[in-house]
This record gives sequence, structure tokens and C-alpha cells, in this order.
Amino acid sequence: MRVRKNKGAAGIDGQTIDDFTQHFREHGKGIIDEIRTGRYQPYPVKRVYIEKVDGTLRGLGIPTVFDRVIQQAIVQVLSPIVDPTFSDHSYGFRPKRSQHQAVKQVQEYVKQGRKIAVDVDLSKFFDRVNHDFLMTLLGKITSDKMLLKLIARFLRAGMVDDGVWHETPEGVPQGGPLSPLLSNIVLDLLDKELEKRGHTFARYADDFIILVGSKRAGERVLRSVTSFVERKLKLKVNDTKSQVAPVNQCKFLGFTFHGGSLKWHESAVEKFKFQIRQLTGSSNGISMEKRIAELTVYLRGWINYFGIGQGYQKCIDLDHWIRRRLRMCYWAKLSGTI
Repeated sequence: MRVRKNKGAAGIDGQTIDDFTQHFREHGKGIIDEIRTGRYQPYPVKRVYIEKVDGTLRGLGIPTVFDRVIQQAIVQVLSPIVDPTFSDHSYGFRPKRSQHQAVKQVQEYVKQGRKIAVDVDLSKFFDRVNHDFLMTLLGKITSDKMLLKLIARFLRAGMVDDGVWHETPEGVPQGGPLSPLLSNIVLDLLDKELEKRGHTFARYADDFIILVGSKRAGERVLRSVTSFVERKLKLKVNDTKSQVAPVNQCKFLGFTFHGGSLKWHESAVEKFKFQIRQLTGSSNGISMEKRIAELTVYLRGWINYFGIGQGYQKCIDLDHWIRRRLRMCYWAKLSGTI
């Protein structure tokens, strides 16, 4: 079961994935009957926050385990219907597609001579998806009234933040299995519009980049895409973060492009160092054995992803830096300060 494989935090009911089997034995039949008859009411999602490198917080909405199971079932019904219709330029949360494929596609565009990037930032995309617009799109995909009603209830179930319930009149909170598919359904309209205009681009979830041949063309594209996004998709473009610039000054999925080569963007390195500081800090109160085990898992995951970029000397420098931090942890442990 994919929900078990992905694990994750408990929702507002406090139930973990390990509790699910027994709970399903006791209540599954009744809940399934509620779903079939259109009476099921999802729980509000639990608001949790993840600290970002700049100190700001990124909000996630965690459904209960049972609601995650139901959402995953919806995805398994809808995905085979809509995924074959999605654009070839879309790489996020799709079978047999990945971030690496998106990055390499952009790299190929750069090699072809498109050296100017139109970097469009969708402001708080997941929090601002228009529910009525989304439900209209879903109504064109399926005529199953019960399914549409259930999805609408998930969208409007609300959110509990620090024990206080808040309504959710818009948005598809990140944290559940259904949100990525719904986001792709909305942004597929953007993909199709860009294709119709003949643009070369790549999109991974709400992160997309368009490659053009000149800055003047890029500025024209940025204006027209901003207009489409805000008028047709009812979303908001962040004018401050959006830009038209040489590809070596832009970031896409943690990478930047220098000629035909891939390099780590500085923000990706800073995020990496932030996580290492968290894992090797003297105040987290964990044993050295657990510290090293968690560090190993993180380092392997990071290298598996960023290993396609060129950064040999940077790797050496980071390796020395990590070793120094670990030695400091050992010294602190020996001195009794941790």
C-alpha cells in the first residue's frame, strides 16, 4: 500500500499508519458505505510547518491516515484517465517521470542555443487554487457525481492550526496524495497554452521555466504568461521573484545551467548546509550513533539527486566542513556538553 510506504505524520485524530489496520477492521465497512452513499465527511487537515533556510515557515496540510487512503484511491482512479492527456513537458508527480528528466530537458534546450530563461514564480500556488475553477475542470474529466462530491468535500474540509479550525475556501494543501494530481490538472492548461504558442519549456509541479533566444522575447513572454495565469487560471504571479535572465543566473529544481553543464545553485548548497547544521548541532540531544545514521541517510539522498551536477571541488570542500562539524560533536560529547 502506497500510504504505508510513504509513512508520514498523523493527522488531527492522532492515528498513525501502524494503527490503521485495526481501525479499518473495526470501522472500514461503515466508512466504505458512507463513501458509496455520499455521506462521508473527511476530517480537516492538520497544519504543520517546516522551517526553510531563510527562517520562514512552509505550511503543509496533513490528512488523517484514513483520508490519505481514500485520497490515494481517488488518485488511482483518476490518474490513468488524465495522465495520458498531460503534456510531455510536465514531469512532476507522474509515472516514469522525474526531476532529473525535467532538468536534463532544460539542459538540452540550453545546448540548442536558448540562453535566456523566463522564470515565472507562482505565488503560493497550492494555497490559491480556485475551487470552483478546479471542480469545473474535474467535471470535464468524470461525470461521477459521488466522486466529484467527495473531492469537493476534501477541498473544503478545513484546516486545524494549533487546535483552531479554519475554513479552506481556496487551495489544495500540500501533504496529501490528491494535491499533486489536482495541481497537474490545473496547470495542464498552462502547458497546453505554452505548447500552442510554440514555447520550449519544462514544468515540475508549480516550478516551470521557459527558454527563449533573447531578453526582449523573454520579457514579452513573461507579460503574456502572467496575463494568462492570472486571468485564465485565477492564480497570482509573484512579480518580485519572476524574472527574465541568462540561464546561468536562474534556478530550476536546484540547478543552474552554465553552457552545456549542470551546476548546483547556491540556494541548494545553502539548504544542504542548513540541514547538515540541524543534524550536527549540539542542541538536538541525540546520540552520535543516531546522528551519524541520520546524516548518512540525508547525504545519500542528496548525492543521489544532485550527483548529476558538476561540483567536484565543492564536494571536497563540503566533505571537509562536515568532518569538522562531526569532530566538534565528538569533542562536545567527550567534554560532557552534549
